[in-house]
Amino acid sequence: MSLVTTKEMFEKAYAGGYAIGAFNVNNMEIIQGITEAAQELNAPLILQVSSGARKYAKHTYLMKLVEAAVIDTGLPIALHLDHGDSFELCKSCVDGGFTSVMIDGSHFTYEENIALTKKVVEYAHARGVVVEAELGRLAGIEDAVNVSAEDASYTKPDQVIDFVSRTNCDSLAIAIGTSHGAYKFKPGTKPQLRFDILAEVERRLPGFPIVLHGASSVIPEFVQMINQYGGNMPDAIGVPEEMLRQAARSSVCKINIDSDLRLAMTATIRKYFAENPGHFDPRQYLSPARAAIKAMVAHKIKNVLGCDGKV
Repeated sequence: MSLVTTKEMFEKAYAGGYAIGAFNVNNMEIIQGITEAAQELNAPLILQVSSGARKYAKHTYLMKLVEAAVIDTGLPIALHLDHGDSFELCKSCVDGGFTSVMIDGSHFTYEENIALTKKVVEYAHARGVVVEAELGRLAGIEDAVNVSAEDASYTKPDQVIDFVSRTNCDSLAIAIGTSHGAYKFKPGTKPQLRFDILAEVERRLPGFPIVLHGASSVIPEFVQMINQYGGNMPDAIGVPEEMLRQAARSSVCKINIDSDLRLAMTATIRKYFAENPGHFDPRQYLSPARAAIKAMVAHKIKNVLGCDGKV
């Protein structure tokens, strides 16, 4: 089996009332933990790469690791560029073998966003690659994404038909209250997603796949573990998993998860070194980190995304 696009995945997800997990990858252990969980649960999968991850690990290394995961698991896996911020970056990923790219023009004016997205779509579609676009801006910090709360904005449902029809994008990331990074909501606050906006978008774009970014739940046990073993992470509240499951039952076909992966890996490595201060073999501390990622991804697949057994 070779890498696939998200087209058939999203059609099945929309009809079946579940979502596909889009997990950010940076190295071999993260890819292995994610794909081993998906293989055991027979779940379709999107592995996504940010521009920062691509610079860190290099394009060729990531491509070969993902290709190895396809061979090893036999799963339908899409390789997606997360938050591409320029035509040149999207073009490079399309030319380099990615099956899906995101062009994020949300920081431009509406008309500029349309023009840039349309340019990427025309190039990608001519080469069999699908395109995700973004309308509305999520707050938060993650890799190259840095949007203040003041600059964030909800998606305007009255723009979605015009945007999709003029760009011909294949999926649309919308802003309904999620945010990037681990610090989404302060303790004592009640996280709320704007399901009224989601419902209105779904009404205006029936059958069209919607994407949620910034959807990590900031699992408390990992934050506590990091702090227990020498970290200094303030308390934070992520997106409640029951809200994400509700979104997955509607038009949301792709849910992005990155921060929870980072927290699982970091917490486990901190714990390992605290308990084994004299060890220095990377295999010794990366093995439990990989296992923690696998367990966390399995939990997301079964209890949040609902895509187990959907291959």
